[in-house]
Amino acid sequence: MQQYIDIGVNLADSQFDEDRPEVLARARAAGVTQQIIIGSCLDSSATAIAYSKQEDGLFATVGIHPHDSRHYLPKHDAELIALAKHPKVVACGEMGLDFFRDFSPRAQQEKAFQAQLDLAANTVHKPVYLHERDAHERFAPILKEFRDHLAGAVVHCFTGSKQALYSYLDLDCYIGISGWVCDERRGQPLQELVPHIPLKRLLVETDAPYLIPRNLPTPAPVKRRNEPSLLPWVAKQVAALRTESTDEVLAQLLLNSRTLFNLPAN
Repeated sequence: MQQYIDIGVNLADSQFDEDRPEVLARARAAGVTQQIIIGSCLDSSATAIAYSKQEDGLFATVGIHPHDSRHYLPKHDAELIALAKHPKVVACGEMGLDFFRDFSPRAQQEKAFQAQLDLAANTVHKPVYLHERDAHERFAPILKEFRDHLAGAVVHCFTGSKQALYSYLDLDCYIGISGWVCDERRGQPLQELVPHIPLKRLLVETDAPYLIPRNLPTPAPVKRRNEPSLLPWVAKQVAALRTESTDEVLAQLLLNSRTLFNLPAN
């Protein structure tokens, strides 16, 4: 069976509270042998680590999402470092800037983003898991300041412009593609960009329980909720947009995930 790695799952989300073990079982049955559970604040990062310890194929990230950056204080750095150094943690984040919703003041978002990049570059020495929405003009120069000292970087759930894409590729970032690429309404610009991403810089994710692929065949999944078992659908959609064979694309997606996050081969 083809193996897949979901680089972004919000497994601690309450939408999974009633059937989390079944969600994981369905993922394994679909060939999704490894998943990275996203941490978006101190509490959710600790929870992500707790879940990751339950199975060999689960890993975690530790960070403060831009939506939660209004709560960030320098005194939190020690706790972030302690969590991020856990052996099950494979990246620092989710961190970045979100000027679309502005749930936190932009100045505070930038402060938290810079602080976490500094920790990742100079203390934790793990790749960064990045969030950027409608903030490319500020995000890119901040990232560039630290990029040479980072162990690696992925711009997760990328939905930006061609200009933004090329700037992130110039910074040697991986690009995470989600079910957004399966959306016949909003996803067309992303579909047009996928062939321009070097194959060795592509990653795929579900961002479950969000961003369920809109072009799934019927019957629709229970509750119209996205989950990791649907990752093969996203990966094959990405492969269909490219000139390489599906087998070549899927094999490289697997290798890219293991390379960036230093994941063991199953």
